[in-house]
Amino acid sequence: MSAHAPTDALSAMEAADQFRTHAGELRSAIERCVVGLGASLEECLWCLLADGHLLLEGVPGLGKTLLVRTIAQAAGLHAGRVQCTPDLMPSDIIGTAVLLDDPATGQRVRRFRPGPIFCQVLLVDEINRAAPRSQSALLEAMQERGVSVDGHTHQLSRPFLVLATQNPIEQEGTYPLPEAQLDRFLAKIEVPMPDREALGEILRRTTIGAMPEVPQVIDAEGLQALQRLARQVAVAPHVQDWAIRLTLSTQAGGAFAAPNAARWIRHGAGPRAAQAMLSLGKVRALLAGRFALAIDDLRAVAAMALRHRLQLSYEAEADGMRANDVVAHLVSSLPLEAP
Repeated sequence: MSAHAPTDALSAMEAADQFRTHAGELRSAIERCVVGLGASLEECLWCLLADGHLLLEGVPGLGKTLLVRTIAQAAGLHAGRVQCTPDLMPSDIIGTAVLLDDPATGQRVRRFRPGPIFCQVLLVDEINRAAPRSQSALLEAMQERGVSVDGHTHQLSRPFLVLATQNPIEQEGTYPLPEAQLDRFLAKIEVPMPDREALGEILRRTTIGAMPEVPQVIDAEGLQALQRLARQVAVAPHVQDWAIRLTLSTQAGGAFAAPNAARWIRHGAGPRAAQAMLSLGKVRALLAGRFALAIDDLRAVAAMALRHRLQLSYEAEADGMRANDVVAHLVSSLPLEAP
């Protein structure tokens, strides 16, 4: 499909319809293998189509790893995997330069041996079990889509997406992700426990019959075309300003600080939060058949974009406020029009 911006209302509607059709095919392919994720599956799809890295949080056994693998199969992307442990080294992720004998010259030469990061979809399983030094090895790759080794920069394939998982309960042997690392994730999605019906379907698929095959419904080029189209969605000035003001409302003491921001928020969100809301909101607008971003789209994606970018205070914990509660308070207290 074309990634050029539509030139009139009719072509915009056609582009939105095509986007929705392709996204629906991708969703259906994923749902052939993955069940029980509820709204979090739709949110994962938004993140994929917005070309952003994703942090999945949930207790073990919810299908987070299966989801990542299924996304790669349905989109025809080359997948890589890193199983994080405390002794994981940066070279285990990026790769390393090794000395090899050159048969032609008989001399020893240095050759770069790429690590698992050289893929299109990288599953970083239990990312919070990796030591900070290894976690930081992902920073350049996530931001620049490249890695530097021995003074040489190696570009990664496009698209390149990091889908990381972490367990929010078991904290023994884990290392909290630093703010710089968290900020590189476009969204953080909380994977829920499956309900009774979904759990029954999971048991039927995994204990009675073989797992269904996942069809490939799109390729890397087609996925990138969808991502480019999403970036072309129109954003009115007042809608963009709402995202800006919501981001600034997390900054205690600022001109747009929300009520109780100083009490509940120790450190607020930065510019990447506003970028994430616009990117995710554009995808949601297209899936709703619109080629223009609305404030309702921003409200729907605010928690995904902000929950991992807010450092809450001890007072928030004392008041029983979680990140989702704080974001809901920020959204509800922000007026539509700037004061």
